[in-house]
Amino acid sequence: MTIDMLIDGILDSYHRYGLINRSDSDSFPNRQNVVEILGDIQTLVFPGFKKAEDIDPVNIRYVTGQKVNNVIAKLTKEIQKALIYTLSTKAQSDCRQNPTNSKCFQLAEEVATGLIEEIPEIRRKIQLDVIAAFNGDPAAKSNEEVILSYPGLEAILVYRIAHYLYENGVPIVPRIMSEHVHGKTGIDIHPGAKIGESFFIDHGTGVVIGETCIIGTNVKVYQGVTLGALSVKKSLTGNKRHPTIEDDVTIYANATILGGETVIGKGSTIGGNTWVTKSVPANSVITQD
Repeated sequence: MTIDMLIDGILDSYHRYGLINRSDSDSFPNRQNVVEILGDIQTLVFPGFKKAEDIDPVNIRYVTGQKVNNVIAKLTKEIQKALIYTLSTKAQSDCRQNPTNSKCFQLAEEVATGLIEEIPEIRRKIQLDVIAAFNGDPAAKSNEEVILSYPGLEAILVYRIAHYLYENGVPIVPRIMSEHVHGKTGIDIHPGAKIGESFFIDHGTGVVIGETCIIGTNVKVYQGVTLGALSVKKSLTGNKRHPTIEDDVTIYANATILGGETVIGKGSTIGGNTWVTKSVPANSVITQD
């Protein structure tokens, strides 16, 4: 077969299997753009840690301002594309004809600016997560080591960024962020989950935290833990499908806790390789038979 025939075959597949095509770059968020924006947001949270850059008291305002403007401009565009994708055909046409005057643009800019406004609060929470990791892991030698090298902390930071967007009605973009860090760390946290302060994921690989999961303060989770649903029927979309984990709970490696009505009481310890589908009272210790 000639090269032209091979190309024709691929183009023909675009026509026949159109569901997986995305040829119009203005109609859907771009994964690479979102990942780059996420990187810039991470450097705002941890200046000097995530990229090789010279920051000092003289230039920090300029460097920060440059990043802020860059994030707002790029994130607004990606959020706008995500919002347009969810609209009716007529509304999509109106937004594309007036891209910077449309309601989609205004909403997108408000959310992007709101995320920047939220950065100090995200920094407050992530500092508590850093301290929880340092205090919870005897192998941790410093807070800086945790920030630079712990995959659990990176997954939590991305979750806290994506969760803000999710809570403010942004489609698609939060999932791109969460699945990007899932691929890097092996930790899958849905941006819809509600997670309290001082959260620590140790080792992390294989951790799954579902969309409607609620996690309290000072919770520690080890590798392979699943906080999932008893059923994955599509008809259950919108229902609480994942467990509630109250404050001061420790969940050891490869434990599985399932169900929207399952509550793990405050101060409980869930042992490794356990299977929990019913609520347990406060201060329980659950182990294998």
